[in-house]
Order: sequence, then structure tokens, then C-alpha cells
Amino acid sequence: MIQQTINIAGIMEDSIVDGPGLRTAIFAQGCPRRCEGCHNPESWAFGTGTDMTVQDLFWRVKKNPLVRGVTFSGGEPFSQAEPFTELAKLLKANGYEVASYTGYTFEELLENGTPAQKQLLATLDILVDGEFVLAQRNLDLRFRGSENQRILDVPQSLAQGRAVWCTAARWVGERQA
Repeated sequence: MIQQTINIAGIMEDSIVDGPGLRTAIFAQGCPRRCEGCHNPESWAFGTGTDMTVQDLFWRVKKNPLVRGVTFSGGEPFSQAEPFTELAKLLKANGYEVASYTGYTFEELLENGTPAQKQLLATLDILVDGEFVLAQRNLDLRFRGSENQRILDVPQSLAQGRAVWCTAARWVGERQA
């Protein structure tokens, strides 16, 4: 069996800014969006990162027993939907909460996404969707960079066939002092 690989821009094994609690953030290499003001423009070029197997990424997450959540960021994780789906399934089977940032909206993925992108969407707990818009940048937003972005409860959104904002206090509560 061939192990799937993900071309990554980097890993933050103890992030506190990519979702609630201590998390591992995995940054995809490659992004077609190239948003003005992006905080990771070095992740735009495709294929220039480090290839890691899904299994190796899983073990990197698992080695820290304090981490209970994983966030996919970018670049654009949905540009490598198949291997990110496999990683998400493995993580969820081991009790991790899985979130992802994307420049796509929930509606774009649901209506026009590839089968692989739809499968990745279905494996997530949380989706922070929408392009970063520099004119709507707001540093007071929790886990979002611009006011157009939403923090969505993916299982509820899929069940209702429409975007449903996450109501979990750990995701949407007021910014900690």
C-alpha cells in the first residue's frame, strides 16, 4: 500500500492561536487564492514544501499528550484534500478535534467542491471559511483574521445543508486577556 503524503509548509506542535487549547497546526504548502495581506505568503507556491506521510504527521501529533485538537491551515488544505482527509480520519478515530481553515466558503465547497474536497469537509468538526480580506481585517476576532470569515460547526452545517455558526464557547467566546 502506498502511503499518502502531504506537502507541508510547516508544523506548529504547540499552537494556542489556531484554535482553542493547545493544538497542533499543520500548514499545507500551496494556495490558489493568494489573498492580499496573507500572513503565510511563503505557503503559496505548490510543491515547494516538505513531503510527509499521513502516518508520520499523525505520530507528530500523538507524541504530545496535551494536544487534543489539530488545525489544518495553509496554504490551502483543500488543495490536498485526499491526504488531509486520511489524516483527519486517523485523528478523529483517536479522539482529536479536527478543524481547518480554508479560503473557500462552506457554500462553495458544498456546491462546487470536488468529491475529495467534500469528503474532507465531512471529516471536520470545525471550518473557518472564507478568504482573508485585508479591508475587513480585525485583530479582535477570535481565530479569524477578517470579518467575512466564519467559524462553522461542520456536522450541523452538513445536516442542515447550510452554514451553521459554531456556538461552542471554546471557539467563539471572548478573547482571553
